[in-house]
Amino acid sequence: MKTDTADQHWNDQWAGIEQGSKWLIPEQDVTAWAKTLPSGARILDLGAGVGRHALWLAAQGFTVTALDSAPDGLAEIDKTGGVETVLARMDALPFEDHAFDHVLSWNVIYHGDEDVLLRTISEIRRVLAPGGTYLGTMLSKRRLPHERSAHPGREISRNAWVFDAPDTDKMHPHYFCSAAELIALFSGFEVLGLKDLEHETPGSFHWHMTMERL
Repeated sequence: MKTDTADQHWNDQWAGIEQGSKWLIPEQDVTAWAKTLPSGARILDLGAGVGRHALWLAAQGFTVTALDSAPDGLAEIDKTGGVETVLARMDALPFEDHAFDHVLSWNVIYHGDEDVLLRTISEIRRVLAPGGTYLGTMLSKRRLPHERSAHPGREISRNAWVFDAPDTDKMHPHYFCSAAELIALFSGFEVLGLKDLEHETPGSFHWHMTMERL
C-alpha cells in the first residue's frame, strides 16, 4: 500500500494559496540556520511547497533547488523564478551523490510509513556532501495523545498513524517518534541540535533537528 500520499492534500492547498498565508513566511529556525552557511552554498529544499524557504534562500544568494511532488506548489515558485524546481518523490531524489552542500526539509519527511522515511533519509544522506548539514522536523510522540484525543485514529504500521480528520492531511499517514528512535533513523549523521517544540496548535509537538552528514 502506498503511504506517502499527503501531497494529494497539499497540492490542493497550494493551488488556492492566498497572500498573507503562513505558508509564505520563512521559519525563524531556517533564517537562523542560513546565517551560518557560506554564501553561494548549494541547498536542496526538499518538500518546498510554494517556496517560502526556497525563494527566501535564493534571495540571500544561495544556489537553491526546490523539490516537491505537488506540481501546483512548484508552479507558484516558478512564477517568481530564480530557483530550479524539480517534480519528484522524496524517497527517490533525481540527483547525483553529494550534489548539495546542505539540505532543508521542513514539516515534510514524516508524511509516510517507516519504509518511506528510511528511504528518504538514505537519499538525503546520499545527495548531501560530507560535512554538510541537514535541517528538518519530525513529529514527536508527545504529539500523539493530542491527535488521538481529537480524532479517531489507527496505527497502520510501527509509529505510522492515520486519523479520521476530513479535509486535513491527517487522513494520510504520519510518522511519530521518540528522540532515541529519531537518532537511530538518522544513521550516518551526527546530531548538532535536537529540540521538541510545540507549534501554534496546542499539543503540536515537533522535533526540530540539525544534523551533520558524516
